[in-house]
Amino acid sequence: MKKHNIGMIHYKIQGTDGVSLEMNKWAKIFREQGNNVFMLGAEIGDNNNVIHKSLHHTSFIAKALYNYSFVKKEYFKSDEEYKKTLLSEASKAEKVISEFVEENSIDLIIPQNVWSVAMNPSVSIALERVVKKYGLDVLAQHHDFFWERIGGVNYSCEAAKELADEYIPPTNKKYHHVVINQQGHDTLLNKKGLESTIVPNVFDFKQNPWVVDEYNKSFKKDLDLSDDDIVFLQATRIVERKGIELAIDLISNLNKIKPSLIGKTLYDGRIINKNTSFKLLCVGYSSDDNTGTYLNRLKERAKLKNVEIIVKNDLISHEREICNGIKKYSLWDSYVFADIISYPSYWEGWGNQFLEGLFAKVPIVVFEYPVFITDIKNQGFDYASLGSDFTRDIKTNLIEIDQSTLDKATEKVIKYLLDSQYREESVNMNFEIGEKNYSMQSLKKYLDKLMEFFD
Repeated sequence: MKKHNIGMIHYKIQGTDGVSLEMNKWAKIFREQGNNVFMLGAEIGDNNNVIHKSLHHTSFIAKALYNYSFVKKEYFKSDEEYKKTLLSEASKAEKVISEFVEENSIDLIIPQNVWSVAMNPSVSIALERVVKKYGLDVLAQHHDFFWERIGGVNYSCEAAKELADEYIPPTNKKYHHVVINQQGHDTLLNKKGLESTIVPNVFDFKQNPWVVDEYNKSFKKDLDLSDDDIVFLQATRIVERKGIELAIDLISNLNKIKPSLIGKTLYDGRIINKNTSFKLLCVGYSSDDNTGTYLNRLKERAKLKNVEIIVKNDLISHEREICNGIKKYSLWDSYVFADIISYPSYWEGWGNQFLEGLFAKVPIVVFEYPVFITDIKNQGFDYASLGSDFTRDIKTNLIEIDQSTLDKATEKVIKYLLDSQYREESVNMNFEIGEKNYSMQSLKKYLDKLMEFFD
């Protein structure tokens, strides 16, 4: 197999977001194949460490361009000003990407979402220019598409439509495309006439299990948790489509029956007592929230329902580190201290946190989002279901599910917490299904096949 200098491009690298995590898995396999892998992004990690402003996706100018392209006319005085700014920003990004290609002798480029979700549309243009200029081979991975955004797409002007038609993604038949679910495959074919290969998210099920050790034993104390607390872990970013308000409703439901649980023994031997509290621990970041209000709305809902929500993303990093004297934990450390995984997303491209929960052997509460139903559910996993239907509160724009579904999920959670044998059988079965279908070994088979295109 021919060896390559591979360039992987995303808005952010080495973060705890799903795309960053998948990039690292792909990079690991590519390096094991003997390739050189280089990564380019605007931001490194989750600490707003921006190194290439022109590639950024949460800057004011990126958000302005995205909104004017796909949402509504604002920020720019005219269509002409929008187009001029779009092309100007594309030129800046093109310079950065060109330098990256030249410095690392890149011959195969792997865009990650910049040609699909297009959170910074100027980067889409810049990358296509660079690919043509250097005659690069392309393997484009698409985790999400801009047309999947909640609320639909509203092209503000003809230039915005031309942008989407020509660059998101480009329709050059020489480029190879990868999507992560069946829906992505079907819509890409229907909307752009492009064939693609489905490569689902995977996880390294062969790595050492995450356990309490000398480094993370202080985790609960640093994150304001006590040994009595029952921890519901929300390890995703804090953005609206994650449906975190459903976790708040679930915990509120549990609080109502807490008096009847006092004195009962938990799966790990702890006794539920008057000091026991169900807490929602959110360790993801909220900087990608386009509304700018979601976290505050969650806090208001939690306060209204007397649910304690702990947001500590500043202490969670891609990996363990001491930063300016502050001890930071890896995302994986948070799973060690979770009693239940909260995964109430109503829209996902695939589902990294679900796989992480399988590996951690922690029961998972799932809202059955569309891709879960089409691509994952039929594998036979055991989980507490929040159903697949919701309504939306007009005042808060937060979602809700019917009480009977919430009650059933609550009953299943209690079973996970109190029935140690059932819990162990459930998580072990889930682990085995996950390892069989979504391992790094399965990813290697996918990538070996894809790389044959470039021999």
